[in-house]
Amino acid sequence: MDKQIDEILKNAEAQISQAKDKQELTLTSAKFLGKNGALSDLMKGLRELPNEEKRSVGEKLNILRDKLNALVKEKNEAIEEAILNEKLANEKVDVTIPVKPASFGTMHPIEILKKDLVDYFVAKGFELKDGGDIETDYYCFEALNVPKEHPAREMQDTFYIDSETVLRTHTSAMQVRTMESQQPPIKMISTGNAYRIDEVDATHSPIFGQLEILVVDKDVTMADLIGTLDGLVKHLLGKNAGIRVRPSYFPFTEPSIEADATCPKCQGKGCSMCKETGFIEMLGAGMVHPKVLEMSGIDSTIYKGFAAGIGLDRLAMMRFGVSDLRDLYENDINLLKQFK
Repeated sequence: MDKQIDEILKNAEAQISQAKDKQELTLTSAKFLGKNGALSDLMKGLRELPNEEKRSVGEKLNILRDKLNALVKEKNEAIEEAILNEKLANEKVDVTIPVKPASFGTMHPIEILKKDLVDYFVAKGFELKDGGDIETDYYCFEALNVPKEHPAREMQDTFYIDSETVLRTHTSAMQVRTMESQQPPIKMISTGNAYRIDEVDATHSPIFGQLEILVVDKDVTMADLIGTLDGLVKHLLGKNAGIRVRPSYFPFTEPSIEADATCPKCQGKGCSMCKETGFIEMLGAGMVHPKVLEMSGIDSTIYKGFAAGIGLDRLAMMRFGVSDLRDLYENDINLLKQFK
């Protein structure tokens, strides 16, 4: 039996060491450790031995099994290491080779415009105020001189959550909240989304971005408003751009105006974009209505103010040359990646 054990161990060492891969190692291992392998044959012979020999021979066979398992394990680790080394050699990366620059996303054009406007006004001493998209009927309408059943509400038909809560139709609600919380002088802007029941087309959307401007102080005049708007247009569209002012109507301003900007495409000469007028409608503005000042707790005999509401979506179309408002919301990567 000892001779057979030594012979099996010797053959196993030779054959296992010569295995070239895991498949060959598995087959070789089965020859010695498998169900019908050499070790199993010796185990079957135990039953024929005298009882006094079974213990010592059984211990020797257990030692042989442990040695065979160790040989297989050692060879398997050697094969895995060889496979890993081959992979490392074949997949070696030269870190000195220049790589293709990673592709980074960009801000949405409306966000680019919003950031630019905020930076512009903050640099001129305006304070940025933040308000919620959900407003009460009072702050959205009544405090802005638009009482219930007033026909002007039809111009800003909105989404009602309940009889006293709405999705705001404009950022103008922040005018009232600001005037209620602090006394003049006031120079503030507010940005955010506004909501109106509009049909979706090339220039309209039921959700749009807006920027609100409010200045309240002594001796504020319409000239201050027009000067502010002219400076804004030149900042956005270039030093040769200008504005055209037309009378208009808003319940919360008196007098009220519409301001048109020089068409950025034709520079005022007339084209299809501006419908041959040379100007594009830009914003509504005016002097804050005395009643709005009084309802907010500000003495209208001492203080005056002006306010303006700018539609960011249309302004982004003008600045970036986008002809259809819907293009800004369709997530077309070919359009969006043009803006940095």
